[in-house]
Amino acid sequence: MPSEQSRAALYDIAHRIDLADHFITGMTYEAFRDDLRTLYAVTRCLEIISEVSRRLPSELKQRDPSIAWRDMAAAGNIYRHEYEDVEAQQV
Repeated sequence: MPSEQSRAALYDIAHRIDLADHFITGMTYEAFRDDLRTLYAVTRCLEIISEVSRRLPSELKQRDPSIAWRDMAAAGNIYRHEYEDVEAQQV
Protein backbone atom coordinates (compact mmCIF):
# COMPACT_ATOMS: atom_id res chain seq x y z
CA MET A 1 0.00 0.00 0.00
CA PRO A 2 1.37 3.44 -0.92
CA SER A 3 2.48 5.73 1.88
CA GLU A 4 0.55 8.89 2.61
CA GLN A 5 3.24 10.88 0.76
CA SER A 6 2.99 8.62 -2.30
CA ARG A 7 -0.80 8.81 -2.21
CA ALA A 8 -0.60 12.62 -2.16
CA ALA A 9 1.84 12.59 -5.08
CA LEU A 10 -0.42 10.29 -7.11
CA TYR A 11 -3.33 12.60 -6.33
CA ASP A 12 -1.27 15.58 -7.57
CA ILE A 13 -0.51 13.76 -10.82
CA ALA A 14 -4.16 12.81 -11.35
CA HIS A 15 -5.28 16.35 -10.51
CA ARG A 16 -2.87 17.91 -13.04
CA ILE A 17 -4.02 15.43 -15.70
CA ASP A 18 -7.63 16.43 -15.00
CA LEU A 19 -6.71 20.14 -15.16
CA ALA A 20 -4.89 19.77 -18.47
CA ASP A 21 -7.81 17.80 -19.88
CA HIS A 22 -10.23 20.48 -18.67
CA PHE A 23 -8.13 23.22 -20.30
CA ILE A 24 -8.19 21.57 -23.72
CA THR A 25 -11.68 20.07 -23.76
CA GLY A 26 -13.47 21.08 -26.91
CA MET A 27 -10.39 22.62 -28.53
CA THR A 28 -9.01 21.61 -31.87
CA TYR A 29 -5.27 21.19 -32.16
CA GLU A 30 -5.10 24.46 -34.10
CA ALA A 31 -7.01 26.34 -31.40
CA PHE A 32 -4.75 24.86 -28.72
CA ARG A 33 -1.61 25.75 -30.70
CA ASP A 34 -2.77 29.33 -31.16
CA ASP A 35 -3.98 29.89 -27.57
CA LEU A 36 -0.80 30.75 -25.67
CA ARG A 37 -2.56 30.85 -22.32
CA THR A 38 -3.86 27.31 -22.68
CA LEU A 39 -0.58 26.08 -24.11
CA TYR A 40 1.31 27.50 -21.13
CA ALA A 41 -1.24 26.13 -18.65
CA VAL A 42 -1.04 22.61 -20.07
CA THR A 43 2.76 22.79 -20.26
CA ARG A 44 2.85 23.82 -16.59
CA CYS A 45 0.61 20.87 -15.67
CA LEU A 46 2.99 18.53 -17.49
CA GLU A 47 5.99 20.12 -15.78
CA ILE A 48 4.40 19.51 -12.37
CA ILE A 49 3.51 15.93 -13.31
CA SER A 50 7.12 15.39 -14.30
CA GLU A 51 8.44 16.77 -11.02
CA VAL A 52 5.98 14.83 -8.89
CA SER A 53 6.80 11.60 -10.73
CA ARG A 54 10.42 11.97 -9.62
CA ARG A 55 9.32 11.84 -5.98
CA LEU A 56 7.55 8.51 -6.24
CA PRO A 57 9.42 5.54 -4.81
CA SER A 58 10.78 3.06 -7.34
CA GLU A 59 8.78 0.24 -5.72
CA LEU A 60 5.58 2.04 -6.61
CA LYS A 61 6.73 2.74 -10.18
CA GLN A 62 7.65 -0.91 -10.65
CA ARG A 63 4.03 -1.90 -10.05
CA ASP A 64 3.10 -0.55 -13.47
CA PRO A 65 5.99 -0.81 -15.92
CA SER A 66 3.70 0.16 -18.80
CA ILE A 67 3.92 3.78 -17.60
CA ALA A 68 6.94 5.53 -19.07
CA TRP A 69 8.13 6.89 -15.71
CA ARG A 70 11.64 7.73 -16.95
CA ASP A 71 10.28 9.63 -19.95
CA MET A 72 7.80 11.43 -17.75
CA ALA A 73 10.57 12.62 -15.43
CA ALA A 74 12.85 13.56 -18.33
CA ALA A 75 10.14 15.65 -20.01
CA GLY A 76 10.37 18.15 -17.17
CA ASN A 77 13.95 18.93 -18.13
CA ILE A 78 12.77 19.89 -21.59
CA TYR A 79 9.98 22.10 -20.22
CA ARG A 80 12.40 23.83 -17.83
CA HIS A 81 15.68 23.95 -19.72
CA GLU A 82 14.88 23.65 -23.40
CA TYR A 83 11.68 25.66 -23.31
CA GLU A 84 12.44 27.49 -26.54
CA ASP A 85 12.17 24.16 -28.37
CA VAL A 86 8.81 23.16 -26.87
CA GLU A 87 6.07 23.37 -29.45
CA ALA A 88 2.35 22.72 -29.15
CA GLN A 89 2.65 19.42 -31.00
CA GLN A 90 5.11 18.17 -28.36
CA VAL A 91 2.83 19.12 -25.49
